[in-house]
Amino acid sequence: MRTPSERGQVEPFHVMEVLKAGAERARTHGDVILMCAGQPSTPAPQAVLDAARDAMSSHTLGYTETTGILPLREAIAEHHQSTYGVAVRPDQVCVTTGSSGGFTALFLAAFDPGDLVVMTRPGYPAYRNTLQALGIRVHELECGADTRYQPTVAMLDALPETPDGVIIASPANPTGTIIDETELAAIARWCDQRGALLVSDEIYHGVSYGRPCSSAWQTSTSSVVVGSVSKYYSMTGWRLGWMLLPESLARPVELLSGNLSICPPAVAQHAALACFTPEARTELDGHVHRYAESRELLVQRLPQLGVTSYAPPDGAFYAWCDIGHLTDDSTAWCREVLSRTGVAITPGVDFDIVDGHRFMRLSFAGSTAEVAEAMDRLVDYTSE
Repeated sequence: MRTPSERGQVEPFHVMEVLKAGAERARTHGDVILMCAGQPSTPAPQAVLDAARDAMSSHTLGYTETTGILPLREAIAEHHQSTYGVAVRPDQVCVTTGSSGGFTALFLAAFDPGDLVVMTRPGYPAYRNTLQALGIRVHELECGADTRYQPTVAMLDALPETPDGVIIASPANPTGTIIDETELAAIARWCDQRGALLVSDEIYHGVSYGRPCSSAWQTSTSSVVVGSVSKYYSMTGWRLGWMLLPESLARPVELLSGNLSICPPAVAQHAALACFTPEARTELDGHVHRYAESRELLVQRLPQLGVTSYAPPDGAFYAWCDIGHLTDDSTAWCREVLSRTGVAITPGVDFDIVDGHRFMRLSFAGSTAEVAEAMDRLVDYTSE
């Protein structure tokens, strides 16, 4: 029997394991509340659903261009122009099979085995796991409350060697923090001066609570910006993302994507054109208002769990909470919480392999009523 490759022996994406356990709990008990998944509980906007129905009845929905249909790339370019004041050409946009598919193609196109890429800790585990599976070295910058869990130029200056790439996420997963505009610009310039590729994960843009989000392309078009219809646009399962690419990477990413996935889902592309309409934006902004209400409820009630240390949730829909007073094994604790209460929570080890054993990530993307009920159950459990 053929043994699996070493690159296949990656760490699990623990949130998916929790989702699997939550699905089993729903099947056996019917009482599960998912505070583990980073996805809206709402469907795609009505305008998108209508566009999808129209596409299914009026288009063949065969293969498209690898980089996406031109009208969608034009809409994405216009979105960046109107939102950030950045001039983007459609040929600089590459539509991908989710942002995840984009990251894989990008990492293959930009880095060779043995290259060094820097990311934050805590940070999104799929960056680390995918890079390591490709033989790329990963250095994690320990980021805490003093920098809003975001990297700084000072941290990069202190590195023992200049990295080949730097990944920033803002709003970040799992912390929800937003990097300061001047710091992002300074990091973009730092990367340009040293020949390092800045990868700016901006998939949570649109979901923020007063603190502004800036884009890496406002400073440097030598960087890569990653976007998605999953979060703000409430279309996680439609599997559609995009990248803004510098000229040097556009063709390599196109060639790799054509071999890896041929093209993004055709029906999702045609439907996503409606994402950027005023009608859809009005509906989507209503979701953000609800997230804000759930965020406020969560912040008010976390002290009832004894949680007083957590990242400031500037954006996205997460609370990154220190639960060291409750456990030193967040994986076992989250498993027990699901078993005893039906509330599914993601253990911190997914995002921080050093200190995550005393952290959890709560998602407040569900309805405010679900968040309230989940907190009731958690307060009862921790009070036993």
